Amino acid sequence: MDNEPDHENVEQSLCAKTTDEELNKSFNLEASLSKFSYIDLDKELEFKNDLIDDKEFDIPQVDTPPTLESILNETDDEDDSFVLEDPTLLNIDTIDSHSYDTSSVASSDSGDRTNLKRKKKLPDSFSLHGSVMRHSLLKGISAQIVSAADKVDAGLPTAIAVSSLIAVGTSHGLALIFDQNQALRLCLGSTSVGGQYGAISALSINNDCSRLLCGFAKGQITMWDLASGKLLRSITDAHPPGTAILHIKFTDDPTLAVCNDSGGSVFELTFKRVMGVRTCESRCLFSGSKGEVCCIEPLHSKPELKDHPITQFSLLAMASLTKILVIGLKPSLKVWMTFPYGRMDPSSVPLLAWHFVAVHNYVNPMLAFCRGDVVHFLLVKRDESGAIHVTKQKHLHLYYDLINFTWINSRTIVLLDSVEKLHVIDRQTQEELETVEISEVQLVYNSSHFKSLATGGNVSQALALVGEKACYQSISSYGGQIFYLGTKSVYVMMLRSWRERVDHLLKQDCLTEALALAWSFHEGKAKAVVGLSGDASKRKAVVADRMVEILFHYADRALKKCPDQGKIQVMEQHFQDMVPVIVDYCLLLQRKDLLFSQVYDKLSENSVAKGVFLECLEPYILSDKLVGITPQVMKDLIVHFQDKKLMENVEALIVHMDITSLDIQQVVLMCWENRLYDAMIYVYNRGMNEFISPMEKLFRVIAPPLNAGKTLTDEQVVMGNKLLVYISCCLAGRAYPLGDIPEDLVPLVKNQVFEFLIRLHSTEAPPEEEIYPYIRTLLHFDTREFLNVLALTFEDFKNDKQAVEYQQRIVDILLKVMVENSDFTPSQVGCLFTFLARQLAKPDNTLFVNRTLFDQVLEFLCSPDDDSRHSERQQVLLELLQAGGIVQFEESRLIRMAEKAEFYQICEFMYEREHQYDKIIDCYLRDPLREEEVFNYIHNILSIPGHSAEEKQSVWQKAMDHIEELVSLKPCKAAELVATHFSEQIETVIKKLQNQVLLFKFLRSLLDPREGIHVNQELLQISPCIIEQFIELLCQFSPNQVIETLQVLECYRLEETIQITQKYQLHEVTAYLLEKKGDIHGAFLIMLKRLQSKLQEITHQDEIFLNLDTKEDPSLKNVEETMVETIALCQRNSHNLNQQQREALWFPLLEAMMAPQKLSSSAAPHLHSEALKSLTMQVLNNMAAFIALPSILQRILQDPVYGKGKLGEIQGLILGMLDTFSYEQTLLETTTSLLNQDLHWSLCNLRASVTRGLNPKQDYCSICLQQYKRRQEMADEIIVFSCGHLYHSFCLQSKECTIEIEGQTRWTCYKCSSINKVGKLNENSSEVKKGRITPSQATSEPVLDPQQIQAFDQLCHLYRGSSRLALLTELSQKRGSESCRPFSGSQSGPAFTSVFQKENFQLQLIPPPVTED
Repeated sequence: MDNEPDHENVEQSLCAKTTDEELNKSFNLEASLSKFSYIDLDKELEFKNDLIDDKEFDIPQVDTPPTLESILNETDDEDDSFVLEDPTLLNIDTIDSHSYDTSSVASSDSGDRTNLKRKKKLPDSFSLHGSVMRHSLLKGISAQIVSAADKVDAGLPTAIAVSSLIAVGTSHGLALIFDQNQALRLCLGSTSVGGQYGAISALSINNDCSRLLCGFAKGQITMWDLASGKLLRSITDAHPPGTAILHIKFTDDPTLAVCNDSGGSVFELTFKRVMGVRTCESRCLFSGSKGEVCCIEPLHSKPELKDHPITQFSLLAMASLTKILVIGLKPSLKVWMTFPYGRMDPSSVPLLAWHFVAVHNYVNPMLAFCRGDVVHFLLVKRDESGAIHVTKQKHLHLYYDLINFTWINSRTIVLLDSVEKLHVIDRQTQEELETVEISEVQLVYNSSHFKSLATGGNVSQALALVGEKACYQSISSYGGQIFYLGTKSVYVMMLRSWRERVDHLLKQDCLTEALALAWSFHEGKAKAVVGLSGDASKRKAVVADRMVEILFHYADRALKKCPDQGKIQVMEQHFQDMVPVIVDYCLLLQRKDLLFSQVYDKLSENSVAKGVFLECLEPYILSDKLVGITPQVMKDLIVHFQDKKLMENVEALIVHMDITSLDIQQVVLMCWENRLYDAMIYVYNRGMNEFISPMEKLFRVIAPPLNAGKTLTDEQVVMGNKLLVYISCCLAGRAYPLGDIPEDLVPLVKNQVFEFLIRLHSTEAPPEEEIYPYIRTLLHFDTREFLNVLALTFEDFKNDKQAVEYQQRIVDILLKVMVENSDFTPSQVGCLFTFLARQLAKPDNTLFVNRTLFDQVLEFLCSPDDDSRHSERQQVLLELLQAGGIVQFEESRLIRMAEKAEFYQICEFMYEREHQYDKIIDCYLRDPLREEEVFNYIHNILSIPGHSAEEKQSVWQKAMDHIEELVSLKPCKAAELVATHFSEQIETVIKKLQNQVLLFKFLRSLLDPREGIHVNQELLQISPCIIEQFIELLCQFSPNQVIETLQVLECYRLEETIQITQKYQLHEVTAYLLEKKGDIHGAFLIMLKRLQSKLQEITHQDEIFLNLDTKEDPSLKNVEETMVETIALCQRNSHNLNQQQREALWFPLLEAMMAPQKLSSSAAPHLHSEALKSLTMQVLNNMAAFIALPSILQRILQDPVYGKGKLGEIQGLILGMLDTFSYEQTLLETTTSLLNQDLHWSLCNLRASVTRGLNPKQDYCSICLQQYKRRQEMADEIIVFSCGHLYHSFCLQSKECTIEIEGQTRWTCYKCSSINKVGKLNENSSEVKKGRITPSQATSEPVLDPQQIQAFDQLCHLYRGSSRLALLTELSQKRGSESCRPFSGSQSGPAFTSVFQKENFQLQLIPPPVTED
């Protein structure tokens, strides 16, 4: 739709007509009535199959419809919702908008309106729909409105009504009547009357255009005769005085009208003429005191629908500020429907509009009503009983607020939003067709009448707010045209005809869009179509003719707009943008005659355009959408691609074209030179019905190198593969490379190909050529694939005599060629006999093959001249047997030869057939490639059901016979096999394993869980003697791993194991076992003895090697390792020993470490003295944790060596001990101080929490809801909980809100405990205070009551992390099992968990907070 910017120059219209002709056409109102009405109905029935596809909601019938009186007496407040029987009517449906490429105005967002307003405006659909609406300025009327204001003081225009005449009301009370030619026919009224009545606020013309009703701002109503211009009635008492007329409407009955005033009331006006006197009777239909109606719309039926059954009810729709009402004025007043809006923006304008539409092949009225941004559609039908039935159609959800809604026809609606922008929308698809800005109209608003300014503004605020955007009287529609009244002008808008829409795009040089739009008209997919009539074929023909004209114009334009200078790529791009469009639409219109004659001739004037044209044809040819190309175009096409060196494209095109009209020899020569083998075969087949010549050509290329034993080039391999596929297609009756051979030629082609293949010699054969060259060549090229081709062909053969002869002949030739020649590999020979075995195994087999040939093949495969290709020969024979060839051999001979040739898979295949599973184990063990699979095989036989007990026993016996081989192969797998299937025979297996190394590996795999064996050790029930046997073998073969293994082993006897380790002198292991036994001192003595011996070695070395560097002395490292192990032994056990026993461990260790230092003299210092002093200090530091320092010092000073003045040597040791003592003393004092501060702070806070007062939430009991002060009939206690709830104790007792804890009765809050009945005590019991507290009974252990528990919990929350007290408490619990947790009596919460395991644990090294008293 276009906005003509210069409305003063309408002569520049798109149809190039004069202004008068244009306006007469647009405003031929008499003709418009019948023309648009019938078009409307035709369109309804034409699209009767395009039904509303959304779900419909039926509004249920009301048993007793409300009377008008009950409606009038209802309050119309927002809070009083009018509940519809079907609440889903108020729901916002999700509209399906995915079917359209363009953006739909439907929104699936059913939420916040402000959110919808924030959505960006969707792009318009100009490129898809073109300009849908044409709008023009009615210059004659506009000029005369301005002139009347100047010359007769008519004032500004205020209202418009349109029928076959146009009536315009003014602010000074005049009504100007114009005819079809925009000539002023009448000027009704006078400015003096206008001064009395005020401005005209509403107009209405009746059906036959004989009467005009005028409503005034001060409430008067006048009726005029439009033929004579006489005033017929002046009505002043039809409604309450002092209110403006907002709407006045004739119904279809010329004696009946309805009006709506600014008080919100609706009145029915009945015009009568009695005894020549004209009267008017008024009846109130809706009282403004009960709700304000601001919009009314009677249902008007077109003349051709005057007999419609709905028209007899004279329906009237009314919109108040909260709901919609549909009432029937005839035969008696009746309310048919009420529909509430729901919550709306109070400033939005209610809108109503009726129109007859076709749904389900029936034409019925549809009411559109909207307020804000949602449009609802209600279809009104009359059922068989005579009642009116209403169904809700899918609604329209918009992103803007509406101020006007107009039907332009049954499928197209025009909406005006609050920023004066028009939206043209297709109702059924809800697609926005066009958007137009009409702010230039300067639309007249009716705000002053809604505010009733002429009568003093005595209206409600709600109505005044709606009136801000009210323009009901400024827009009028008639006969498919919409008239907009501006302050100085009148505009008319209508749908363009389909030709206008296309021409409009053409004038804007949008040729591609014009073609797309025309095609949518052709296919019947366009929206808002006007001007296309007749049946579908006639409409298509009309549109197609117009499209052909556009295509010629398009082709001319493409040639004219071509750039004359510049790069060739620019020219190519120009034509690539334009030529494909022409080709596409010619083919869519099925006008190949046009495409290959006039269009092609026109484009051939430019060589680049011609090339682009030919390239455009390629995709259509390849998809078989374009057949019947003219010979000239076909020839040009091939030459073009050939010139551009696109030979692959040429080949693809040729096989899709009918090439009978071309020079066959020339095309064949071109294909052969360019290696287009597919195209060459296609030309021979389709062009000449010749199927053998292509084969001969290909054979001549690949046969010589194959016969000479040369390797084929890649090109020759491609040719060979194509030859095989071609032969396969011919024998299967399919054309190559695609399609099918004509049925009458299929038998002939098959016979020709077979005769060709079995020829004894080729044509022009040299004398040295071997017989059957073609079969020989194919066998050499790819034996397996050639035999597959034959197998597929044999499948298709019918069992007639000729087919059987061909099969037998082919087989005989194959045998003769392959068996009598040594050129073929075992694989190739095997493929042949596998093929033969499959054919012979068929139930309907008619082939005969000499059985001795199979024996020859067996000899050939099993007894070769050399041992090469062993696995290949075995695999070939296995395939042969599996294909059914087993029946051709004597089985015993086959097994002998297979064993001799070491074909163990063949042996396995044969033994499997005979169920000799035990012999298969030998096959696996002898086969180096598969020997490790034997374990899985044995496991499967023994575990999978289906095998007999005898078979399983034989397999197990064979496994036992080969147990040593199995263990040496994989000890873990062998152990797992034994443990899984024969755990009770482990001792038997051990006896069979004579090799000690194998036995050790087997037992380690069986007993050591680290080896990864997946067996439950408890179920094995292995005797201790076997475990001890394993430990002894471990001591022999892997002494370093004994301790690690003993740590994971179970069920071994300590005494016997100790004897074994002593036997092999494994002192560390013996010490470990003695410690485990509980003989700590014995273990210590062994470790001490080892340490002393290593210290003696160091002393001995010092005497021999005095001058060596000892920094990296391995003997010193051994001493250190042994000392660390001894210290660890002492530390592990000191916790459980008394002081005397501890000294018996630590002092001998200290003396042993100091002994070498005593022996060394000052003259000859010890080489390792510094290292030994350091080690001795390490012993002292570890001793200090278990033995008092005075005892250590006393023992050192009692030593005769140090007691005689050699204290200087141990000065460093003593000073180090004293430093440690000072550090620990300082640490103890600091910790004690911190704990005292923590304890004081905690107790202060606990006291404050316990003594805290309570503040009740309310002053009444939460159970009986009575104030606690007013209940005086009994001395009752008041109980307040820390949660804020307050109760009478009597009420709590009645609800059983007590808990017994340690013999004491505790109260619980009724409300809190009922919410969480499964909570623990500290969760559902609360702090209690009574008016009178009874002393609690003394209990034997201190128990915290709920009040104290809660106080303690609050204290814990005061800490940012865990308290130091809690940390030290837990540490002390870990050190001593007898210590208990503080507040242990109050632990009624969940089980205790470590503070160190909490996710939020952080060690805060800061002092506790200081609280002021």
